[in-house]
Amino acid sequence: MGIKKFRPYTSTTRYKTVLDFSELTTDSPYKPLTKGRKETAGRGAKGQISVRRRGGGHKRKYREIDFKRNKVDIPGKVASVEYDPNRSANIALINYVDGEKRYIVAPESLKVGDTIITSENAEIRTGNSIPLKNIPLGTNIYNIEMHRGKGGQLVRSAGVTATITAKEGAYCLVKLPSGEIRKIHSECYATIGEVGNKDHVNITIGKAGRSRWLNKRPKVRGVAMNPVDHPLGGGEGKSSGGRHPVSPTGQPTKGYKTRKKHKYSDKYIINRRKK
Repeated sequence: MGIKKFRPYTSTTRYKTVLDFSELTTDSPYKPLTKGRKETAGRGAKGQISVRRRGGGHKRKYREIDFKRNKVDIPGKVASVEYDPNRSANIALINYVDGEKRYIVAPESLKVGDTIITSENAEIRTGNSIPLKNIPLGTNIYNIEMHRGKGGQLVRSAGVTATITAKEGAYCLVKLPSGEIRKIHSECYATIGEVGNKDHVNITIGKAGRSRWLNKRPKVRGVAMNPVDHPLGGGEGKSSGGRHPVSPTGQPTKGYKTRKKHKYSDKYIINRRKK
């Protein structure tokens, strides 16, 4: 998928870039697999903001994605490749031979008419879902389960892929896009290939209004606020804050470790993302 630029007839179009969507085959989703999606605007059950700088944005319909890939030994054919406003990757509509239709995260180079299958002994081919124990070392994989039957939780963003580096007993060592090497049970399923829409990371937003369409509100520096609003606020003239960067509640905000010291999943992490 290529990137489209614009003539600079305004100051924003000078820098704005968009995808040309050449890989997509339809403009409208399959309605039975869509549903309404309520925006929280970063607020919890009490109506108080728990995640800052969220709100507004364009209305979206949620597409129900099959992350579990649990139609075992039933082949399906790719009917269309579609845009999904809820994720960076594209999605593909699959027509299974038993008549059911499902969406999956579309891998790179998957085209209309291709056949995919979920099976223990499936061919090592893009789009097929196979247990880790049956996938050769060095194979590119995505949509990886962390617990058998729960569905893919890892490696689902546009352009990313993971690789199996080793197999030790009941576990496989998987190198994730972040560089982390993690133990995952060999019975867990993963999909062959890498997630499509690689050029997503190369898009330039170009203007503040386009961020507002995406549900992102402005970010105000703490040092620009009043002392009542932020620990870094106040001071005569332009102040540098006078302390390390913190959140409005005083929590250190750059490089401060918030992970519990003894977390259950620590034993599955062989190499951390951050050294």
